[in-house]
Parts: sequence; structure tokens; C-alpha cells
Amino acid sequence: LRQDVRPGLPMVRRMKEAIQKEEKQKEANEKNRQKSIKEEEKERRDLVLKSALGNDNKGFALLQKMGYKSGQALGKSGEGIVEPIPLNIKTGLSGLGHEELKKRKAEEKLENYRQKLHMKKQANEQAADQFRIRFKTKQEERKMEGDLRKSQRACQQLDMQKDIDVPKETWYWLEPEEEDKKDEEDKEDECTGSDLSVSEKLHILTAYLREEHFYCIWCGTTYEDSEDLSSNCPGDSAADHD
Repeated sequence: LRQDVRPGLPMVRRMKEAIQKEEKQKEANEKNRQKSIKEEEKERRDLVLKSALGNDNKGFALLQKMGYKSGQALGKSGEGIVEPIPLNIKTGLSGLGHEELKKRKAEEKLENYRQKLHMKKQANEQAADQFRIRFKTKQEERKMEGDLRKSQRACQQLDMQKDIDVPKETWYWLEPEEEDKKDEEDKEDECTGSDLSVSEKLHILTAYLREEHFYCIWCGTTYEDSEDLSSNCPGDSAADHD
């Protein structure tokens, strides 16, 4: 007879035999292993709980004397339970009330997590509100700066028409473009030294244009006199004209 001499076949056969031998050894060890006291108690308890109550049980015997039959529900009209109340065996080493404590801690942890989410949501909403306020304020500042430049340009033109060569205040006119770095630094120093805000400058310059030139920057009109200005111009601010 020709033998199967394929490469690796003896090795595979030996591995299968070793695995089978190991499984048989585990089964033998499991059978021969001495059970612990807890395991024996559990087996006896499960066996007793699975078996039905017999006539030798005093409680069952008393129920039978009162007309109870096996498999019948408790109660006068049979609305009670059929199976006995299940037995809950405590096998752990934790004390009484430990499960309730764990449950309460888990609930507290969940509540803390919800509070953190709520606080994070509020913080995000506040940040969004602050961003919108800053953005709106920035837009209003840019608009006000544009109105101030417009007023300065008009003031310079109207002053020159009256042969006024020097502005009443240096910032009443638009500053000329700096020719060198030194002049630019001087201008910055002058601007820094001014304590007036853009809104204050705009308010002062608007009043000057109305009183000196009878000109309203918001209307873009030069009136004949103060009476004509007061009677035909709505006010001295953009809000009044709106």
C-alpha cells in the first residue's frame, strides 16, 4: 500500500491528537474536581426550588385542608398568584443597603452629568449672545467713524468757503496724508492725547456745523439761517432723521 506522504500532514495529525487529548484531560479534571461548599449549596438549593411542594410540607398540607389544589391560584376567587414568590439569594459580601447606595450614586452621577450639559449649553448661548453684541457694537462703531469722516470733510469744505484756514480744533478737519514716518508718529500722538470718543467728536462737530454753517450732515443740506434749519431739519442726530 502506498502511504500518504504529503508535506505537513503528520504535523497536522499530531496537533489534532494533542488537542483531543487536552480536551479529554479537562473533562476528567472537571469530573474529579471536588466541588466547593458554595457550589454544593447552590445545587441543593436549585434542586429544592425546582421541585414542587409535596404533602409532607406543613404549609401545603394546611392549604389542601382548606380546599386548595395543586396548580390553583391563591385567593377565594382564584385571583392570587400561582407560583411561589421567588427567592433572591444574596451571595456577595456587601452589606445591606449597598445596592440602594450604588443606585443613588449612579443617579447622582447622571444628574451631575445633566447639570454639566445644561451649564455648557448656557455658556455656549451666552458666548453666542456676547459675540452678536460685540459684532453689532463693532458695526455701529464703524458706521460712526464713517459719519465722523464725512462730517470732517464737510466741515473743511465749508470752513474754506468762509476763508477759514485753520480749523477750530485740529480734529474738525480730515488730517492730511503723512509724508514721512515722523509726521505719522506725531499724528498718532495727537490722536492718542485726545480724550474724546468718536461719538463725542461726532456730536460736537455736528453741533458746530449746524451753528456755524447752518449745515446738517444727515440731511446733506445747507440752510439759509438758524430759523430755516430749526424749522425744516428734523434733528441733530441720525436717530432723529430716521
